Amino acid sequence: MTMSTPMLVTFLVYIFGMILIGFIAWRSTKNFDDYILGGRSLGSLVTALSAGASDMSGWLLMGLPGAIFLSGISESWIAIGLTVGAYINWKLVAGRLRVHTELNNNALTLPDYFTGRFEDSSRLLRIISALVILLFFTIYCASGIVAGARLFESTFGMSYETALWAGAAATILYTFVGGFLAVSWTDTVQASLMFFALILTPIMVIMAVGGLDDSLMVIKQKSIENVDMLKGLNFVAIISLMGWGLGYFGQPHILARFMAADSHHTIVNARRISMTWMILCLGGACAVGFFGIAYFSNNPALAGGVSQNSERVFIELAQLLFNPWIAGILLSAILAAVMSTLSCQLLVCSSAITEDLYKAFFRKGAGQKELVWVGRIMVLVVALVAIALAANPENRVLGLVSYAWAGFGAAFGPVILFSVLWSRMTRNGALAGMIIGAVTVIVWKQFAWLGLYEIIPGFVFASIGIVLVSLAGKAPSAAMSKRFADADEIYHSVAPSKLQAE
Repeated sequence: MTMSTPMLVTFLVYIFGMILIGFIAWRSTKNFDDYILGGRSLGSLVTALSAGASDMSGWLLMGLPGAIFLSGISESWIAIGLTVGAYINWKLVAGRLRVHTELNNNALTLPDYFTGRFEDSSRLLRIISALVILLFFTIYCASGIVAGARLFESTFGMSYETALWAGAAATILYTFVGGFLAVSWTDTVQASLMFFALILTPIMVIMAVGGLDDSLMVIKQKSIENVDMLKGLNFVAIISLMGWGLGYFGQPHILARFMAADSHHTIVNARRISMTWMILCLGGACAVGFFGIAYFSNNPALAGGVSQNSERVFIELAQLLFNPWIAGILLSAILAAVMSTLSCQLLVCSSAITEDLYKAFFRKGAGQKELVWVGRIMVLVVALVAIALAANPENRVLGLVSYAWAGFGAAFGPVILFSVLWSRMTRNGALAGMIIGAVTVIVWKQFAWLGLYEIIPGFVFASIGIVLVSLAGKAPSAAMSKRFADADEIYHSVAPSKLQAE
């Protein structure tokens, strides 16, 4: 199905709007700190929606609805696991990480934070964590480009090869130009658009089928297993789906939002906003796939697109049920999901190369302007590599995301958690956790032992490695222990507004 003129106009207005925000952010980007973390100036609303939008990539509107459309409501265990994991991450990590990164040499990136937190003069932590970021984020970026390509392919009638470039171009441009502020400001707009699309679409699908009761009856008639939360799942399968929640503790693009908040006191309101947004969006995505079963059961002549690729269920429903102007807005939500996550990932990769490799090892005296431009060039380089990885039209969004999510969750998740909660953790413990987590994911993925999602053994083995190696070595230095105690004291301090109220 090719795109009509109203949908085309809507798409173009949206894309140019995002690029315009990028150029506005350019004017506020004065140094590398601004380009990478926005000068730590984000308020609670932008922190919350930017964290949510950067988290929920194209899989929210394509991968998750597609999985539920294909297999029924049992696939929603992923959404449950993600909700639990995100809440714990906001509760335990967000505020503490904001304080720790500022006290440890005002760290701009995770490798920078690890180096300062554990006084790593060898810089091994910096190198290995930067390499982990580049490896898994390039795969993650590829998933976003695949999602964008699918959107442009099905709506513009493009070839997959052309759609790859069309889908990635706008994101690359505004990330290149505006850096972190552009990414965060556009994320806020994109999160609002995703919310609108995921609330409105399932309501319209239910109405088109004849109401909630009729929809459920059709879904059950097609297969009673569609409403069975345990359909085809054993204990290992449920744990694997719930295990997605462990990934939150180690995702650099989400953790960067915590680091960029204007204060750790901002995090409390940000958590409430973000979790409300997330629960409603995940519920909406599940509903799109679930009630899509009823719609296409009643309209089998229209099911050609979803029969070929179930991940197109949201795209097909938007085009079939809505006025072309509204459909254009709804389909822009997929582009919003893709662009918001891809832009964050490109920026984190760029910062890892620029701050943690280029500046640390090759140009220690590099000026701010030079670093910003090196960062921009690295955005282009990483994007080109990701486009090359995404070139296979058989790629599936959820498959690419699951591998990268597991890699970060296992390599960085335990290290981040222990680093903000346990003062006895050492540099060698962090190094062991990072290596064990990453290697376990890569090896487990190849052999798929027990049918268990690789993030779970990776996270468990990395945590054990951190504790054993830390306890076996020398205790942290007095300076390291003091910084941890200071960070803990600041984190538990009362917000200035509360002191004034008292």
